[in-house]
Amino acid sequence: MSSQELATDLLEREAALRADGANPRMRDAAAALGVPEAALLEARRAGGAAVRLRRADVAEGFGTILARLPEVGEVMALTRNETCVHELTGRFSEPAFEGAMGQVVGEIDLRLFMQHWRYGYCLDEDTRSGPRRSLQFFDATGTAIHKVYATGGTDRAAFDAIVAAVADPDAAPAAFVLPKPRAGERPDGEIDVAGFRAAWDGLGMTHEFFMILRRFGVTRAQGMRLAGPERARQVPVSALRAVLDGVAAEGVPIMVFVSNPGCVQIETGPVQRIVEVGSWLNVLDPGFNLHLDTAGVAGAWVVRKPSVNGEIHSLEVYDSAGDLACQIFGHRKAGGRELAEWRGLVTGVAGAA
Repeated sequence: MSSQELATDLLEREAALRADGANPRMRDAAAALGVPEAALLEARRAGGAAVRLRRADVAEGFGTILARLPEVGEVMALTRNETCVHELTGRFSEPAFEGAMGQVVGEIDLRLFMQHWRYGYCLDEDTRSGPRRSLQFFDATGTAIHKVYATGGTDRAAFDAIVAAVADPDAAPAAFVLPKPRAGERPDGEIDVAGFRAAWDGLGMTHEFFMILRRFGVTRAQGMRLAGPERARQVPVSALRAVLDGVAAEGVPIMVFVSNPGCVQIETGPVQRIVEVGSWLNVLDPGFNLHLDTAGVAGAWVVRKPSVNGEIHSLEVYDSAGDLACQIFGHRKAGGRELAEWRGLVTGVAGAA
């Protein structure tokens, strides 16, 4: 079949999926149809509901589009992984790039790894609350990396002008690749556990942890198991609700990180409204929403790392594949020490010490 026939067939299958009144999110519909999420946007190009965006031929790629977003005012930025969704409403600041790596600091707080951003679209949707327009970015497999939604506070003319400037309607059909097979963990018995723990104890800054994992050939989830309880203590999944309830009750500001290979999105501040719906644990605050599917969580850990500014504690949640679903720290100013109120809450959960 031609690419047009393939798109028509996919959209007809999607329509049949939704015919019984079900209204799955596009990600879930794509999974049910056995295609990448981006394939459903690609199929919508023929009808004009989606437009491909031009990826600039520079190291930061789609970062040139992000650089224009301060023009549009308020938006909602969404970053997710398999288990957790992080939504921030606010204004973009000017991003800073060094090659393919970049960051946006301000109301929208992102760490960017642009080498993974392969496809971009503008999508127009009809929703229960009315028309919705967004910019959506995907990796080479068609998996979503980051989305930017227009809101009631968005300058629609500026938003539309950006889309018009970077639209690439004549782009060749996207060719999504299959995900690479996951590398298996090395057997625990092959790991230099004593060396790994010593390197952990010698940490000066938390970001050095990634280099230690690589140096000892340890996955992140495996590192939790091998660290020893004085560094990482496993706690029940219910600990996340307990910690969120605690920081909400006491007004303790926190930092909530949700990441995928192409983007880390961060919220800093207190949380207030914690709601459970089925398996989903949610933070539903003005300007910040978090949605964690606890059914996909395989483990939670209270983690202690040394630093030049004293010990730093986090609550880390891992999915069934061993990937980090979300990570929570107490708010700490650059160069400052950890809040005693946060340390008391997180170390007191389920007997963690």
